[in-house]
Amino acid sequence: MQEYIVLKEEEGQTLEKYIKKKLKSVPLSYIYKLFRKKDIKVNGIRKDMKSIVHENDQILVYIPDNKLDSFVNEEKDIFPSIEIEPYIIYEDENILLVNKPRGMLVQKNEKNVKSLDDLVLSYLLAKGEYDPSNRAFTPGPSHRLDRNTAGIVIFGKNTLSLHCLMKNMQDKSKIQKKYLALVKGVIKRPGEINASLKKDSINSLVKVTPVEAGGKEAITLYKPIKVYGDFTLLDVTLLTGRTHQIRVHMSYINHPIVGDNKYGDFVLNKEMESKYHFTNQFLVAYHLKFGELDFPLSYLKGKEFEIKIPNDMFQILNNIC
Repeated sequence: MQEYIVLKEEEGQTLEKYIKKKLKSVPLSYIYKLFRKKDIKVNGIRKDMKSIVHENDQILVYIPDNKLDSFVNEEKDIFPSIEIEPYIIYEDENILLVNKPRGMLVQKNEKNVKSLDDLVLSYLLAKGEYDPSNRAFTPGPSHRLDRNTAGIVIFGKNTLSLHCLMKNMQDKSKIQKKYLALVKGVIKRPGEINASLKKDSINSLVKVTPVEAGGKEAITLYKPIKVYGDFTLLDVTLLTGRTHQIRVHMSYINHPIVGDNKYGDFVLNKEMESKYHFTNQFLVAYHLKFGELDFPLSYLKGKEFEIKIPNDMFQILNNIC
């Protein structure tokens, strides 16, 4: 049997989503079997998978240790730890900063799909800093990037550090992230986009929606770095952290991100694919700065990290100028 206590940062999600995150190495078919057999309890009561979890809820999962170990061992053998090492930006005893490649998921959504957290766990396992038999905690990302967005992702290596990161992630004075985005059109002046957003879970789309209609506050700052012909490379800062925020906001002001296949200019995207074989959005989480954090991460105050633009994106800039 496995036991979990819901953290404040984890509340508000469905039990199904919570269990999927905790049992990342377990096939979805087996997770749904656990639900069908009512082998998952919340505070001693069997709950529907769509029920919402709350802070301090006790989650019990009736899965034998040897069965869970078999799934974990399968996952360990798929991806060698060496794969992540070229992407490590910074590491200490508490955190790990990784430059996520474009096209890779931060967290897997199905078995045998290579994801960033798989590679990180394999790396930490090889170093002796991750014990799969410890059911109480698994190192993990404190935030996510879209699959086709490259850039810096922060992993917490222990309970206190991950809790601290997740607690402060939405406070931009404590953890500030900046992005590079190549957008359609010429932008000559800095600007601010203040347009609330609402996610349509059915269609997996985010739309600009008034607050009174269910939208959540979303503010994006941008400033031009350089104009490349009919395009502009922007430095973008998020004051809020909504799903797909930069992509939706830039489309909203008629400067969609190049290569964005959900909110972008589809004719332009086809041209970019034909000319440069570029098929994903031109968006990179390139800069990270830590402000004043609580223990055990207070020592990170003032530290800044920055990555170079990926080579394929750099070549596009050279070709279109």
